[in-house]
Amino acid sequence: MSIPGPGYAITARVDAPSRPSTAGDLTAAVGRVGGVVTAFDIVEARTEHLVVDISVDARDTEHVEEIKAAVESLEGFSVRKVSDRTFLLHLGGKIEIKSKVNLRTRDDLSRAYTPGVARVSMAIAENPSDARRLTIKRNTVAVVTDGSAVLGLGNIGAAAAMPVMEGKAALFKQFAGVDAWPVCLDTQDTEEIIRTVQLIAPGYGGVNLEDIAAPRCFEIERRLRELLDIPVFHDDQHGTAVVVLGALRNALRVVGKKFSDVRVVVCGVGAAGSAIIRLLGSEETADVIAVDVDGIVHPAREGMDENLRSIAEQTNPEGRTGSLADAVAGADVFIGVSAPNLLGAEELSTMNDDAVVFALANPDPEVDPMVAMQHAAVVATGRSDYPNQINNVLAFPGVFRGLLDAQAHDITDGMMLAAAEAIANVVAEPNPSFIVPSVFDQSVAPAVAEALRAAAAKQAREGEVSAG
Repeated sequence: MSIPGPGYAITARVDAPSRPSTAGDLTAAVGRVGGVVTAFDIVEARTEHLVVDISVDARDTEHVEEIKAAVESLEGFSVRKVSDRTFLLHLGGKIEIKSKVNLRTRDDLSRAYTPGVARVSMAIAENPSDARRLTIKRNTVAVVTDGSAVLGLGNIGAAAAMPVMEGKAALFKQFAGVDAWPVCLDTQDTEEIIRTVQLIAPGYGGVNLEDIAAPRCFEIERRLRELLDIPVFHDDQHGTAVVVLGALRNALRVVGKKFSDVRVVVCGVGAAGSAIIRLLGSEETADVIAVDVDGIVHPAREGMDENLRSIAEQTNPEGRTGSLADAVAGADVFIGVSAPNLLGAEELSTMNDDAVVFALANPDPEVDPMVAMQHAAVVATGRSDYPNQINNVLAFPGVFRGLLDAQAHDITDGMMLAAAEAIANVVAEPNPSFIVPSVFDQSVAPAVAEALRAAAAKQAREGEVSAG
C-alpha cells in the first residue's frame, strides 16, 4: 500500500463546534483513517461555531473520500469543500515569460523593437551563428512531446502531457537557469514529429525529447541528431541512464566491486533500459543481461524488433535463456526500469553477496524496497520516500546548462559519461544510504555543467586534430 504524501495533499474547510476538544477530535479522526495532518488553521471563530482549514496528506483520491467521511462522522462537524492542493498549484499553468529588458520610454522601445531591432536581424541574416549570441537561442530548450508515454500514465495525448512538460520547464529554470518551453505536438506520426521539430529548431539552443513511446523515440532522436545542428537529448533514455550510471559507480564503491567483475541484470528494455545498457557497455561491464516481458533477450529469440536485436548483440555473451528469475540468479546488480512487483525475497536471495538493487519503476517498484533491503547491500528507487532516489533532475538541467554554455552542436556518449561521473563525485563518501546527491543539492547542476563543458571542449579539440 502506498503511503500518504504531498502528491495527494488536500485542504478541507470544515464547520465545527467551538469547544476545547475540537482540534483533537478533528486530527484524531483524520489519523484513524491514515491521513497525515500537515496544517491546522482557524478561519473564523464564534462563540459556538468555528470554521477550520485542515491540510492533510492522503494516499490517493479514494483515501481523500475516506478522510472526508471520517470528519463528517463526528457530531457537529461538516465539510464545506475539499481543495486539492496539487490542482491549485497548476491553476493557470506553472511557468510564464518575463521580459529581461525595461520598456519604459520611446528610446527603450526603439532599441528593443522597431526600428533598432532591424539592425540586429540583419546582423543575424549575414551571420546566422550570431543567433546564439543575440537571441534567446543561447539559453532556450524546447521540451518536445507527443504525449504517447507520459510518466506511468501511458498514451494520454499532447494536451494532457502539458502539465508534465511545464513542470520540466520549471525544473530547468530552477536548477540551471535554462529557459525551457513546452512543445506539445498533436501528432504521433514519426515523420510529422521529425519535420515539426526540424522547422522550429532555429529558435532553440537544444531539444529535450520527453515522454515519446518506444520504439519510435529511438528513430526520432537518431534522425533529429542527423538533421539539426543543436543537441537533441531524449531524457527518458539518457537522463535516466546518466543518473543510474552515476549511482552505480558509487554503489560499487560501497560494496567493493568493479564494473569489469559484475553481472548486471537490466529489467525493461524500452527507452531507459536501452540507454542504460548502452552506457554500461562504455564502462566495459563484464556481463549485462537484458530482460523484457518475454524473458531474457538473446540472439536466437524470435520476433524481436530492431532495438531488441541490437540489444541482443550487445549483451548476454553466454547466450542465457529463461525468465527474470533465471537472470537474477548469480547476479551482482539488478536495475529495474519496467513494472511493479516482479521480484520477491526468494529471487533476491539467489543474487550474489553484497548485491545492488535499483528498483526504479514508479510509483510502485519492481520489488518492495523494505524486502530488498533485507537481501541487498545497496538499494535505490525512483521514490522520494526512500534513500537513494534516482531522479533525472540530477542530470538534465546541468547537461543542458553545459551544452548551451559550450554552444555544442550535439551530445555524445563521452559527454554523458562525464555527466555520470560528475554526479557520482558530488558524493564524497558514499554509503549504503547515500550513493546519489539530493535533488536539492545546488552543487549538482554546476558540477554536471562543468563536466559537459570540459567534455565538449575536448571533443572540439580532438575534432580539430583529426581534421588537420
